[in-house]
Amino acid sequence: MILHDSHCHLDFDNFDQDRPEVIVRAKSADVRFVVVPGVDLPSSAKAQALTAQHPGFVYSAAGVHPNYVNGLKIAVLDGIRELAKSPGVVAIGEVGLDYYRTYSSKEDQKRFLLAQLALAEELELPVILHDRDASVELVPILLEWQANLTEDHPLKRRPGVMHAYSADLAVAEPLIESNFYFGVGGPVTYENARERKEVVKGLPVERMLLETDAPFLTPHPHRGKRNEPSYIPLIAEAIADLHGITAAEVGKITTRNAIGLFGLPEKGDADRAGTG
Repeated sequence: MILHDSHCHLDFDNFDQDRPEVIVRAKSADVRFVVVPGVDLPSSAKAQALTAQHPGFVYSAAGVHPNYVNGLKIAVLDGIRELAKSPGVVAIGEVGLDYYRTYSSKEDQKRFLLAQLALAEELELPVILHDRDASVELVPILLEWQANLTEDHPLKRRPGVMHAYSADLAVAEPLIESNFYFGVGGPVTYENARERKEVVKGLPVERMLLETDAPFLTPHPHRGKRNEPSYIPLIAEAIADLHGITAAEVGKITTRNAIGLFGLPEKGDADRAGTG
């Protein structure tokens, strides 16, 4: 199969003891590349360093997560901008709104979201979006931002991905029309996640990316353990069951999606994935 992990926090200290082995296991599981998003400036720098150490396999994103913006000065985005210009940095993220946690005020979250959307537009990098209990406010912001992009702007047709998508299909429909992608991860494998399965069944595979969100959201049957990219085949198999196609087809289509969204080089096996 040809697979990918569009969202894994390999920079987190959960992987400090065995990161090289985690990468070897991922490659052995047919994962051709991973994307490591930042959650703040130091994390974004660590993600970029991993990209430099593993070129062609680890790509990264630079951004400030909504849970980390409380009282933060907007000037920190100068550092994010410089990191985002580095080789192998393919997105701005992880950014968005989180109204489940109370770590950051809504005002600070919106201020940083808007600033980072502007940065994505400036640098022509798609956004990796975090949405937790905030769709009512986040989705209109995203739709307006995408609508205001000029027709010839590269992000008009590949604005970003809704990481760990958990809203319903009615929320997804206008996002699909505006060319957003949807990250699907471990919860689609949970036996009791009937609503999540129905949403994934209703989403077009042509708009999906595979993701682990490692070390979080570990798929069945490994729940309770640290998540890692080598578990991606379990997610592909769950999606395949819901859509009545093979896991190999899921891998091929979603990897093509990820290559297109992040503007990755199409070469070797990745090239065959990207050309259908």
